[in-house]
Amino acid sequence: MENYKRGLTAGIPIALGYLSVSFTFGIMAVSYGLSWWQAVLISMTTVTSAGQFAGIGIMMHPGQYFQMLISQITINIRYSFMSISVGQKADSRFSGISRWMTDEIFAVASQEDSVSRSFFAGLSTLPYIGWAVGTLIGAILGSILPDRLMSALSLAIYGMFVAIVVPEMKKSRAVVFVVVLALVLSCMFYYVPFLSRISSGITITVVAILAAVIGSLLFPVADDTDKE
Repeated sequence: MENYKRGLTAGIPIALGYLSVSFTFGIMAVSYGLSWWQAVLISMTTVTSAGQFAGIGIMMHPGQYFQMLISQITINIRYSFMSISVGQKADSRFSGISRWMTDEIFAVASQEDSVSRSFFAGLSTLPYIGWAVGTLIGAILGSILPDRLMSALSLAIYGMFVAIVVPEMKKSRAVVFVVVLALVLSCMFYYVPFLSRISSGITITVVAILAAVIGSLLFPVADDTDKE
C-alpha cells in the first residue's frame, strides 16, 4: 500500500499536465464532428496523445484504414521499447497489461531502482483519470475559450517533459549527452530537406533508438557480473 501511495504522489504532476493537454484533444475531437462521449471513449481506451491527435484526423476520411494502421504503429511503437526497459526493473508480478504506460509515466518509472506493480499502478492512476477528465472538459467547454488559451494549453506537455528530464540531466553527464544528441537529431529531421519528409511518428522512433544506442555505447552501465 505504501508503494501505491508513493506512486500516486509521483503521478500528480503528470495528471495535471495531462488535464490541460487532453483538454485540447477534446476540443479538436468535437470540432471534427465527434460527440463528447466519443472523444472521452477514445481517451479512455487509447491514452496516447500523438496517436489520438493523428488518429482523429484520419478518421474523418473514411477508407484510409491502412494509413491509420501505419501511422499508429510508427507513432506508438516506442512504447514497446519503454515496456522492455521498465521490465528489466520490474518484480515478478509485474507483467502483461500491468505495463501499459505513456512517455511521462515511463520517464518517472525509469528513475526507480526497482519498479513494483503497486508503485506502477499508483503512478498510472491519476494520469489516466486526468487524461479522461481533461478530454471531457475540453469536449464540453472548449468552444467558449479563446484561441490563445488553447495554444498555451497545447504547450503544457512539453513543459512537463522538461520538468522530468532536467533534474536527471543535473545528475548525469550521460543523460545530458543523450538529450542533446536527441535534440540535434530532431532538428536534422525537421530542417534537412530529405529527412523532413519522414513522418513525425517514424522520426520519433528513429531519434529515440539512435540516441539511446549511441548513449549506451559511449556510456555503458556496468551490471552486477561486471562489478564482480
